[in-house]
This record gives sequence, C-alpha cells and structure tokens, in this order.
Amino acid sequence: MKSNFKTIVNSKDVVLVDFFGTWCGPCQALMPILKDVKDELGDALKIVKIDIDKNRELATQYQVRSVPTMILFKEGQPKWRQSGVLQKRAIIDVINTHK
Repeated sequence: MKSNFKTIVNSKDVVLVDFFGTWCGPCQALMPILKDVKDELGDALKIVKIDIDKNRELATQYQVRSVPTMILFKEGQPKWRQSGVLQKRAIIDVINTHK
C-alpha cells in the first residue's frame, strides 16, 4: 500500500486522503459528504480512503492522532489538513484554493 500511496499522492492531480476507522461514527458521517464532493468535482479530484487499522505505518508517518483526518496533497506535498467532519461546501472551497 505504501508505494502505491506515494505514487497516487505524487501525481499532478489534487488528492484528498481520508484517514478513517471503520468503528468511527464521524468517519461514517463523512463518507456521503466526500461522495458528494467527488460527484461535484469529478476528475479534478482523487479521493483516497486509508483505514488506519490496516495502515498503521501511514497513519503514524502522517501523525494521524484522531479520525477522521483529511489531508490534501498536490504533487506529493500536503497543502491542507483537518481533523473532524466538515460540510461539503467547506471541503470544496479548500480544494478549489489548491487546484
């Protein structure tokens, strides 16, 4: 997963990584919001979901201490980070500032 992850976040595309836990209520609430974000932005955005229980090394590498945590990457560089649930418009506004 780690090498594949690096390839994805190093692409020219804007990539939103959602670190989540299957047991996490707020993570479940964020899922349909992220689907709506993807539906609106289409190919302008890639969304990658990372289960922290299955990918502890990545979660540690990016210092994810609470879930959900979203990190926005552009050309391999983290440009924005947020823990907790945000509404669709707030997420889209952040992504649009980093396109």
